[in-house]
Amino acid sequence: MIVEADRDRCIGAGQCVLAAPELFDQGEDDGLVLVLQPSPSPEQEGAARAAVAACPASVLSLGE
Repeated sequence: MIVEADRDRCIGAGQCVLAAPELFDQGEDDGLVLVLQPSPSPEQEGAARAAVAACPASVLSLGE
């Protein structure tokens, strides 16, 4: 699984960080999403899916 984020469309809501703080953070200067682990472990896949679902701007995506 690969996690990707479109920072150009991010609104900085932070729902991804709340859902999966081990996978996402927000930039100090702009508050936009930062993907900390683009290839989450199998144990983290559920959290990654929850973060994608929680994003109000739909800027997160999962690939293979």
